[in-house]
Amino acid sequence: MNARAARRIAGLFLLFGVMGPLHVVTKLLLGRSLWPPRFLAAAAWIVGARVRLDGAAIHSHALLVSNHVSWLDILVLSGATNCAFVSKDALGHPFIHWLADQNATVYVKRAHVKGAKDQAIAIAKALEGSKPVALFPEGTTGPGTHLLPFRPTLLEAANFAAKDVAIYPVVLDYGRAAAEIAWWHEPGKLNVLKLLGRPGNLPVTVHVLEPLDRSGDRKQLASQAREAIGQRLGLTSADHSPIGGEK
Repeated sequence: MNARAARRIAGLFLLFGVMGPLHVVTKLLLGRSLWPPRFLAAAAWIVGARVRLDGAAIHSHALLVSNHVSWLDILVLSGATNCAFVSKDALGHPFIHWLADQNATVYVKRAHVKGAKDQAIAIAKALEGSKPVALFPEGTTGPGTHLLPFRPTLLEAANFAAKDVAIYPVVLDYGRAAAEIAWWHEPGKLNVLKLLGRPGNLPVTVHVLEPLDRSGDRKQLASQAREAIGQRLGLTSADHSPIGGEK
């Protein structure tokens, strides 16, 4: 660990020491708290991300469909849009799970294929609330040089919601640094320390694209979202991923 990473880790602990109690007290007194997205935005800044939000205005009851490059995406995207996330149910350390709970994370069991409808219904209920819900349809972080296949299953959530849900493709654009910061075929601890020890700032633009046409089925929606995100990133859209097929 270099000195820069150590300073950033100290900054993150200090941030939590200040905002954590404020969040807990606010939630106890008011029943809700606006501190989680503020915490995530500040954490992204401490890590070095300099975030710019660009594009369409996000309305209530929105499903955000985004490319996925790094664990940093969580800090960047929620800090910029106040979104909750769809996540696998096993997040490892209990403290990480607690942090995810504070931001209204929706948990799904990826291995539970037969429960896909139940998972979509759980996401639909979250979409009926006041926060946008973000989904990474690649299912994992990619290499930053191309998009992995988009899994369409959970996009069905928009059809189960009692509200009129808009589906927005969202582009996380790290520019030339995408391949450098991507969490791809390396241990998580190594990637975290690499990003924390990275010199300089990391410009990242969150592009919110126009909502998708909801007339298609979930596979068409996934294809449209992947096409739109690929075009904005300047990537070819056809079968450029080393991982084929969908689940």
